[in-house]
Amino acid sequence: MGCKFLGATAFVATFGVGLIPALAQPTEITIWSWNVAASSLKSTIESFNKKFPDIKVTVQDLGNQQVFDKTLAACAAGGDGLPDIVTIENFEAEIFWNRFPDCFANLKDLGYTSEIQAKFPEFKRTELEVSDVAYAMPWDSGPVAVFYRRDYYEKAGIDPKGVRTWDDFIAAGKKIATANPGVVMAQADFNGDSEWFRMISNEQGCGFFSTDGQTITINQPACIATLDKIKQMKDAGTLTAANWDEKVQANTAGTVASQLYGGWYEGTIRTNSPKLAGKWGVYLMPSLTPDGPHAANLGGSSLAISNGSQNKEAAWTYLNYALGTDEGQIAMLKSFGLVPSLLSAEKQPFVSEPQAYWGGQAVWSDILGTLPKVVASRGTAFQSDADGIYKAAQTKYFASGYPDAKAALDDAANQIASATGLPIAQ
Repeated sequence: MGCKFLGATAFVATFGVGLIPALAQPTEITIWSWNVAASSLKSTIESFNKKFPDIKVTVQDLGNQQVFDKTLAACAAGGDGLPDIVTIENFEAEIFWNRFPDCFANLKDLGYTSEIQAKFPEFKRTELEVSDVAYAMPWDSGPVAVFYRRDYYEKAGIDPKGVRTWDDFIAAGKKIATANPGVVMAQADFNGDSEWFRMISNEQGCGFFSTDGQTITINQPACIATLDKIKQMKDAGTLTAANWDEKVQANTAGTVASQLYGGWYEGTIRTNSPKLAGKWGVYLMPSLTPDGPHAANLGGSSLAISNGSQNKEAAWTYLNYALGTDEGQIAMLKSFGLVPSLLSAEKQPFVSEPQAYWGGQAVWSDILGTLPKVVASRGTAFQSDADGIYKAAQTKYFASGYPDAKAALDDAANQIASATGLPIAQ
């Protein structure tokens, strides 16, 4: 989340002379966010106020679901009760733009120029912009990587650099389980999440919907191959069921050898399992073929300015500092492991520094290096419907309720079509 820092002169040039009187008087802006995201925003305030002492920033940590629910309710009420800035997950973003197109400001009216937009990867902007309106600015990304226990892999004689395909991952899992009794290769929330399907299908250039959001693509060949491979991993014992809390517990207890997640999971492991410093490492996600893509995205958020805010210029000044400068983005990466979306952040010295917790590996260089290779994936306004339908089909397929992955995803595609009115891509 960083980009070249713009000094005071550049800010004036970006925002225009008309902004100066608006910021001459002390102004307070409020932000809704949650957990580590909220803490990360707070970590930028001191450095922000050294440059803009007249803007007081208050971050309210309401919890993820609370922010979503309260924002949805406030937008339904015409925007009443919204703070100046709201944290919005990309995964759910289009729900807001679709239902309430007037709830948030068009950032282009505040200084979000095409030059600034170009500093972010396209896949992060896809869900935040509709036609000529930019509803939110990209914040953190979730470039996917495999987080692994170095000691467990070494004991089994597995070099992670040799794990290039998901078949390699299955074979490695069998050796690791044999060499490390009581340790499973990896975990997936089969009951409550579609995480593994979304990660691998995105890697393969597929998803619930087409990139333009106009057709249903969940039953395209790449998605079918993804679901088939996940079932193979489950049947082989490579993947065992575990929810979020159970995964965190397994990390600390040392009963799992790998976790596949967005780069933000670095902070989860490091902060929840501090005594395991030096034992963990990172490698690129495997692919369906040795020469296939090894990049995907899972998760990530953005910041939007409410249309009813009386302090839009001050809110934009903060957004452009926290999200649009290397200084703001690297501060959040250092403190809480929130992965920058800003492409220039990859060139900052901290990114290439060895990280002690990760055995001296420069994990951020490896993780951020995949960002330009990530294919855009649309959530659309129907993301929740499609996700629920997929999870039900996945459960049924794992229980032998369909003859094959194609039948499972054909059924899911038909259900999504009925729920959304969108056509199935041919």
